[in-house]
Amino acid sequence: MNWDQVEGNWKQFIGKVKEQWGELTDDECDKIAGKRDQLVGNIQKKYGISKEEAEKQVGEWERRNLKDY
Repeated sequence: MNWDQVEGNWKQFIGKVKEQWGELTDDECDKIAGKRDQLVGNIQKKYGISKEEAEKQVGEWERRNLKDY
C-alpha cells in the first residue's frame, strides 16, 4: 500500500495513528486528512522533535501498519 491509499482511507488509520501518537487530538487528525507531510509536521510540533526524527517514526509506523494492506 502506498501513502495515496492511506490518504484515501484515512479514517480507517486514525485509530492506529492515535495509538502511536496519543497526544494528537481528533481535530488535528481530521485536519491532517491523511497527508503524510502534515502528519510529520504535527508529530514534530506536538512532541518537540526534529523533522528527521518525526520522519523516522512515521516510516517505522508505515512498515508496521501497512504491510498487511
